[in-house]
Order: sequence, then C-alpha cells, then structure tokens
Amino acid sequence: NSGCSSRHQEAKMLVLLASIFVVHIATCIMLFVSTIANVWVVSDDIHGSVGLWKNCTIGGCDNVLSYASEDALKAVQAFMILSIIFSVISLVVFVFQLFTMEKGNRFFLSGATMLVCWLCIMVGVSIYTHHYAGGYGTSYFKSHHGYSFILTWICFCFSFIIGVLYLVLRK
Repeated sequence: NSGCSSRHQEAKMLVLLASIFVVHIATCIMLFVSTIANVWVVSDDIHGSVGLWKNCTIGGCDNVLSYASEDALKAVQAFMILSIIFSVISLVVFVFQLFTMEKGNRFFLSGATMLVCWLCIMVGVSIYTHHYAGGYGTSYFKSHHGYSFILTWICFCFSFIIGVLYLVLRK
C-alpha cells in the first residue's frame, strides 16, 4: 500500500511540475507579446494606440513617439527586455535542474531567477504606470489601458507565483 501511495505522490508532483512548466511558457510568451505589441495605451477619441516602441493608428505604425527620448521610457524598455531574458533563463535552468540535480537542491536557481524577472517587471511597469498610464505624457489624453499593459500585470502575478513555487518545490 505504501508503494501505491508513493506512486500517487510522484504522479501528483509530475502534474504540478507540468502545470508550472506550461504557465512558465505562457508567461514567457505573454511577456514577449506585451513588450513588442504597441497597445499599452489606447485612445478613446481616435483609433490609435501607443506602446514602448511605436505610435499606431489606422494608417499603420510609425516610429514617432513624442516621448521616445525620455529616460523613463528607455528604462521601461530595458526592464521589460530584461524580464524576458530572465524568464527564458529561468525556464532553461528549470529544465536543466529537473534532470541533473538531486532532490533538495532542485529549482532554487530557477526560482531565484524567476523572482529577478518579477522584480524587472515590477520596476518596468511601475515606471510606465507612473509616467504614462492614463495618457499622461502620450498624445492621447482621453485613453484607457491596452492589452499589453494588462498582460504585463498578469505576467507580474504569474512570475511571482512561479518563482515562489519553484522555491517551495525545491524540498
């Protein structure tokens, strides 16, 4: 009976690890999409949106951001790129640790790396929220948050949960 219980525990752990892996991949994809898509702020007046890189209207996107030279935007861009890098590194480290390290040492490095990703997201999206959310600093005074901005906050939550789960699962 203890053998059956042991196999049941292993099956539960495999399902948990597979679920975390899928959420981690989804987080990496969402971070990438939210960083490159130019839908952080959407205009309520005209059909247009603005992101970290371009200003987009019905006619297409152009490289003219009225605030492109501001240090705050450059910091947001840098922190979002760093968050993608740390998220991918954490995923690679997770797969590597899954197959090479013994129990007790697993997932500490991947959890720590994912928490660094979480910090990068927090800093980047906080700077953006402070400087540009609500259309302030952009050319859209009547506006609302776009899906890229919302996706970034979802990634913020997921990266924290994943990082903590990796640290808890190391035991």
